[in-house]
Amino acid sequence: METADGGVAGWRLSWDTGGWQPANNLIDKVLFVGGDEIDEITRDEFVQRTEHDRGRYLKGEGPVFALYETVRAIEETLGREQRYPTLREQALISGIRRRTFVMFEEALQRAGDPGADPTIADSQA
Repeated sequence: METADGGVAGWRLSWDTGGWQPANNLIDKVLFVGGDEIDEITRDEFVQRTEHDRGRYLKGEGPVFALYETVRAIEETLGREQRYPTLREQALISGIRRRTFVMFEEALQRAGDPGADPTIADSQA
């Protein structure tokens, strides 16, 4: 992420809180070294992966967690029925995850998390 002074900051998702932990130690590896475990992804892929992990690893109450439960119920149904999601189910899951990303990031911002940025979900580039 670009910083206010024109620098760069690295962040890593915390599976404990769903917030962002400083990860500046990874910047050089991501930008200059690369490797098999580093892939370039779109903003939407980032949002989807982040919300997949938040929905999987976090527990709580409130609107965001109710939406995580909705996605979990859809995925459990798919597993029981041993099938892939329909286009409608894919769109529903993707839309819920975009929504929960913004909701979660806004809550993180209010709590003072410096890595939170709900605007990432604004652009699907």
